[in-house]
Amino acid sequence: MTNTSSRAGLDASLSETVARTLQDYLDTLGDHEASNIYRLVLDEVERPMLEIMMRYTHSNQSKAAQCMGINRATLRTKLKRHNLL
Repeated sequence: MTNTSSRAGLDASLSETVARTLQDYLDTLGDHEASNIYRLVLDEVERPMLEIMMRYTHSNQSKAAQCMGINRATLRTKLKRHNLL
C-alpha cells in the first residue's frame, strides 16, 4: 500500500467514525437542541482538536495555528472560548 492509499484509508476510516458518532449524538438530542446543531457539534469537535494540537506542538501557538491552517489570533480566540488559555 502506498503512502497516498494509506492516507486515503485513514481518511475514510476517520470520516466513517465521525459519521457514526455524529449520528449517535443526533439520536440523543431533543428537538429543542437540534436547532443549534452546527454550534453544538463544532464545540464538541473543536475542543479536543485544540487540546491535541496544543499537546502535539508542546503548547507552541504559532506551530499549532500553522498545523491547523489558521492564524495565531484565531487560535487564541478559540483557545479562550474553550477555556484552554
